[in-house]
Amino acid sequence: MEYSLFMEQLNRYYDVWQKCNSVYEDWAKEHGLSMNGLLVLIALQEGGEACTQGRISQRWGIPKQTTNMILKDLEHRGLAKLLPMKEDKRNKQICFTAEGRDYADGIISKLRRVELSVLEKMGIERIKQLNDGMAIFAELFDKEKKEEDHEANV
Repeated sequence: MEYSLFMEQLNRYYDVWQKCNSVYEDWAKEHGLSMNGLLVLIALQEGGEACTQGRISQRWGIPKQTTNMILKDLEHRGLAKLLPMKEDKRNKQICFTAEGRDYADGIISKLRRVELSVLEKMGIERIKQLNDGMAIFAELFDKEKKEEDHEANV
């Protein structure tokens, strides 16, 4: 395949990636949240007892300082509790209060309805292809990056 065709597809990938980010950012704003705020709510809902600031930051690629600011705001509003962990008092287990759980469930259930409706319209095979393609891209990108880093250090 010709270089220009690869570049055309790479530029399309960038456009689609940005569009996906944009629709989620717009959705979050329409519900009074930043994108990072939405991701923290999702992380807390999924995280269970093992939810910490560090795990949220790592899972979603949010800077720790930003995650901390969002969590402090949730705590201040009575939506989350930050409890010292038994094994490491410096680390805090983060969980919703009852009010926080209701708040997050209301927002995330709306998001899931939209996402599932879109997935249903796309069909399971297209979703599998999308996920498989993205997984291959990420794996190959990581491998190439590591090889380039290794060659630069040799």
